[in-house]
Order: sequence, then C-alpha cells, then structure tokens
Amino acid sequence: MTDTTSLPAPGNLALTPVPAADRVFHWPEHASLWFSLGVGLLVIQVGAYLVPAVGTRDAMLAVVLGSLVGAGLLAWTAKIGCDSGLSSAGLMHATYGSFFARLPVLLNIVQLIGWTTFELVIMRDGTAAIGKQTLGFALDGPAGVLGTTLLWGAVLTALMAGSMIRLVRRFVARFGLPLVIASLLWLTWQFAGQLQSRGFAAIWARPGDGSMGMLSALDLVIAMPVSWLPLVADYARHGRSGRSALGGTWLGYAVANIWCYALGVLVASVAQPGDNLVGALLLAQGGLIALSLILIDEIDNAYGDVYSGSVSAHSLKPSWSIRRWGLLLALLCTALALVLPMHSLEPFLLTLSSVFVPLYGVILGRLGLRKRPELAPSPRKIDVTAAVLWLAGIAIYHATAAWAPQWGSALPTLALTFALAWLTRPKQV
Repeated sequence: MTDTTSLPAPGNLALTPVPAADRVFHWPEHASLWFSLGVGLLVIQVGAYLVPAVGTRDAMLAVVLGSLVGAGLLAWTAKIGCDSGLSSAGLMHATYGSFFARLPVLLNIVQLIGWTTFELVIMRDGTAAIGKQTLGFALDGPAGVLGTTLLWGAVLTALMAGSMIRLVRRFVARFGLPLVIASLLWLTWQFAGQLQSRGFAAIWARPGDGSMGMLSALDLVIAMPVSWLPLVADYARHGRSGRSALGGTWLGYAVANIWCYALGVLVASVAQPGDNLVGALLLAQGGLIALSLILIDEIDNAYGDVYSGSVSAHSLKPSWSIRRWGLLLALLCTALALVLPMHSLEPFLLTLSSVFVPLYGVILGRLGLRKRPELAPSPRKIDVTAAVLWLAGIAIYHATAAWAPQWGSALPTLALTFALAWLTRPKQV
C-alpha cells in the first residue's frame, strides 16, 4: 500500500510529470538552451585562472576532458528528467523521500538566489566597465551601481513574467544563439591572431607555476557543468524524448564550456600580467560589441537560476504559482545585489554548491540505470540509505579538498556516491 501522505499535493506542478502537450523541446531547443547557458563571463574568467597554474597545453587538455565529462553528467541527468517528466525537485523526492527531500530543495533555492545575485553583480560590473572604458561614464559610484543593478533586475523581472517555453524557442534558439556565436567567433579570431603573432609554439609550451595539479584543474572545469545539475531537469522535462535531451544538452553545453574556457586561456596567454579580463576583451578590435552581446546573454544565466528556483519553491508551496515565485525571487535577488558584498560571498556559494555533487551522485546511482523511465512518488518520507550516502558524500568532498587536493574533489565524490547508491538501490517493481 502506498502512503498517500507522500503523494504530491494537488496542483503541485513541480512534483507532477509534465503532460504531453507541454513536451515541445526537440534536439535544437536543448542544444541552443544549454549552449546559451554555458556561455558567460564567469566561465571565461575561470578559464584564465588555469594558465598560470598548469600552463597553456595542460590547461587546454583539462578544458576539453573536463567539459566532456561534466557535460556528460549534465546530459545524463537531463535524460532522467525528460524520461520521467519530473523536475529537479521531483527527482529529489523520488530519491530521498518526500520529507527529507525538502532539505536539498531548500538548499537549492538558497544557492540559486545566491548565484542569481552574483550574476546581477557580474552584469552590473560589466556594464560599468563598458561605460568607463568606451564612453567615459563613471558608473561605479552609488548612483551608477543603483541604476545598473535596477536596470538588469528589471530585465530579469520582465523575463520572469513571460513563458519559459516561449523564451527558449523564440528568443534563445532563433535570435540569441546566432548573436552569441558571432561574438565568440570574433573574439576567438582576435586573440588567436595575437597568439600566432607572439609565437604559438612558445606560448603553447609555457609551463605552469605548479600551484595547481592537473586533476585539480580538471576538477575546476567540471565544477561549472556540475553546478547546473540541480537545474537541468526543470528544462529537460519539457523535451519530447530522452535521447534528444541527452544529445542536445551534452553537445550544447560541452561546446560552450570548451569554447569559453579556451577563450579564457587564450586571453590569459596573450594578456600582460595583471590585466583585467573585461578590459582585455574591450581592447580587442570590435571587443565592445562582442562583450556587450556576451553581457546580454548573461541574463539568461540569471533567468535559468531564477526559473529553476521558482520551480523548487513551488514544490514546497504549490499554492503559489511558478510565475509568482519567479517574480518574487527576481525582485529579491535585485535587492540583494544592492546590499550584499558578493565578491566576499563567492567562497560561501562555492561551498554551498559542493553539496550538490554527492546529492546527484546518489540520484544518478539510484535512477540513472533504471530499465523503466517512469518514477512513482517515493512511498517513504525519508530514504535513510540515500540520505546517509549524501551526507557522507559531503564529508568526503571536503575531506578530499583539504587532505588530497591534488586528486580533486568532484570526480572522486561523484564516483563513490554513485557506486554506493547503485549497490544499495531498492529493487525495481
């Protein structure tokens, strides 16, 4: 007999499989969405960090391998979400039980609020840099900070008032994607030319300073696609088939992640020591237009965070619609961007994100190899084994980071939690 208290509340769209009428995403929509979400100034900046640490050649190797592995995990989760029709919150409920799942769902909302706020800060700072270096406007004062933050916050809030499906199909796939690809092509051409003129062979063979091992560099690259694991099912559940969700998500995100990390490596390889990344991009011929397009594309990262956060919040309080939650979260993040010292909060956000590596190691171990895609609501309020594995995985992640950083943290934790979750999975009925 099924415990009816564990069933989703009536009208809880987050815990109910998406109906066939709303399954409209084909392979191009998955690919364009995740390419667009994979592009960002933050990704380019992290790519630039790799060069002085491990050298140019090893940095590029870590970028390619880490992106393929990380995007593969993202795509695998997308397939589970598409096959089941469940949101990320629904997958957590199916794995951890209806009561315990509230904890990771709540943590996911907190991290999404934090990352959205951080995205608004990045867009604000990027706007200030463009205004100062190209137009002579000083936008880093109190009035400039207020104006640019409210500007991007208003854009985000307006997007949340519309339809996610319409935004992906009509704007991202048809208009946003070609413009972003054009800007990346132009910047890549500019910095590749500089690389060639300064001697490709010498820069390619440039060694690192040893501050980071190869596996740690791989871990840093994987961290970016892994950070999207708690969101991917919220979009993939609207797909027509699990195969197209898997292929589109994997290709779209892998190409974007490799491209942006590699662009960061290019910029760091030819820039002078101490150069600001945004400044280096602006100094490139046509850099203003290209950077502006990337900055505009950054808004879809913030949108992706807020939409997923609203789906998760709706799973906890279904009497509020997903759109209502989205508007509230967008306004909250805009307010937080004005008052929080976001750059000092970045380590906290990265620490909070680390809980989702073992969380999805357990989810993939329990659900990733199922013969049937249908997932019934968990008859338990708490799956003790899954909960213990997740909490143990968090401890392993931080222990590895502290005592064996040369081995990385994400891959060992994912592998261990996946294996243990698969070995202890309940028998399928």
